[in-house]
Amino acid sequence: MGFIKAFGGALGGTFADQWKDFYAPKSGVSPTAGVFPAEPRGANAGRGTNTKGSENIITNGSKIIVPEGTALITIENGQITGLITEPGGFEFRSNDPNSQSIFSGDGLLSSTIKESWNRFKFGGQPGAEQLAFYINLKEIPGNKFGTPSTIYWNDSYLDLKAGAMANGTYTLKIVDPLLFVKNFVPAAYLLPGAKEFDFADMDNAAADQLFHDFVTCLTGALARFSQEAKLANVDTMDYVQANQDKFALSMDEEVNSKYMWEQNRGLKVQSVSISIDYDEKTQAILDEIRADDREVRRAKRMGEAYQTNMPGMMAAASGEAMKNAAANENGAMMGFMGMNMAAQAGANMMGVFNQPAQNQQPIQPELTPTPQAQDTNGQDPIAILSERKKLLDAGLITQEDYDKLKKQLLGI
Repeated sequence: MGFIKAFGGALGGTFADQWKDFYAPKSGVSPTAGVFPAEPRGANAGRGTNTKGSENIITNGSKIIVPEGTALITIENGQITGLITEPGGFEFRSNDPNSQSIFSGDGLLSSTIKESWNRFKFGGQPGAEQLAFYINLKEIPGNKFGTPSTIYWNDSYLDLKAGAMANGTYTLKIVDPLLFVKNFVPAAYLLPGAKEFDFADMDNAAADQLFHDFVTCLTGALARFSQEAKLANVDTMDYVQANQDKFALSMDEEVNSKYMWEQNRGLKVQSVSISIDYDEKTQAILDEIRADDREVRRAKRMGEAYQTNMPGMMAAASGEAMKNAAANENGAMMGFMGMNMAAQAGANMMGVFNQPAQNQQPIQPELTPTPQAQDTNGQDPIAILSERKKLLDAGLITQEDYDKLKKQLLGI
């Protein structure tokens, strides 16, 4: 017993015409507040027999407004006596046999809330005087977090224990107001004239506990996310930044697994914005991996370019070789001789590419094995090796070919 529903849905002007005074959420409530008192509105703040209109105390005949995105609970002697989660206008009547203790509607939370109600509902007949509080059912933003020291996790992408400092913000949602009030909100926030329970209040010890829970779960979520980052072949932080929604789900799973936020407190993590600053060791290894990845991608692009545009790539290589020849410290002539060798090798390569596929054979440079240093006709062996190294880097000869030539030229 408790409430009679006067009207549902949007408030419109109905209550303004019919109700000269009523209870509504406290004015000026912070968007980060989770629980806040009801306060009287209208001409008669005393509401007739209720002489405590300045406090969140309702009596028989009190009119209550429940806006969208809020729930209303009534409390007597620390026990929850009534719950409304659907928007509309209601009248409190403790002694009316037609009144109800719970209005949960048919929304997504209906079954969950009804289950919690059966656990916590008041066992007797509600008295004529009740405390009334609103619960914020909207997404609660601006919950800041930051690691006080370096955190470490097993990073699958880097294949090591990564270290970093992290900071950012997250949003919460109260998905079960009964669990939240009964199991988490301290009694000091459920008294007549109590201040609002604000998640952003630095003096709110309960909200501060959520901060510590959240930070503790970062390592597990980052380790889990690094496995997906490895499959995507990007580092963990880049993958997090590109998939913030998925990371929020990972954090929600972590806090539920470790601290049972949803099951015991009626809370869920909705979104996360995070920034990570790797420690020096981790950053150095990451830079090295990124550099290696760039070289691999560059070599792959070069190989694809040679296959699709051999004449153009050879022309570009010849131009680069001419510039290198002019700057050759052993003399431009020696440089041009090396360049000529590269051009000949390139021409041979083009010939191979122009043959039918079934006739293509691996390029085998004409090498004459000898235990002595090969006669280079006066050319500098180092210059020759330098030019052949460029052919090796461009994928025009194999490492085995290069090593054989090196042994022959140097007599080793």
